[in-house]
Amino acid sequence: MVDHIAPDMPLPNIIGAAAKGLCPKCGAPGLFSGIIRFSTHCPSCDLDYRQFNVGDGPAAFLILIVGAIIMLCAVIVELKFEPPFWLHILLWLPLTAVMVVGLLRIAKGMLLTLEYRNKAKEAGRN
Repeated sequence: MVDHIAPDMPLPNIIGAAAKGLCPKCGAPGLFSGIIRFSTHCPSCDLDYRQFNVGDGPAAFLILIVGAIIMLCAVIVELKFEPPFWLHILLWLPLTAVMVVGLLRIAKGMLLTLEYRNKAKEAGRN
């Protein structure tokens, strides 16, 4: 069951809270225990993060969005500068990995925060 938001607590900004890894309930740091892995609960208010199901949605969207951006940049660089193929590999593979992992943390944090604020549940559950 999703806890209710305390009326006297100010809600952290969704993007800022996700980027900083803040709890959606109390705003304390500790949402993530790793680069993109959620903690089990908030160390401050004890909100259980395991009740939220973020799933693979953020990863799928980010792969499409980052892929389109990288592809556009690679085509522009190819048409303007005509670098060798190895330079494309050297540029775009690490940049793609950094962008996906960096944005995945924010996207997962945003989705968890939105699930909490909207009291979202799986279909068929009360």
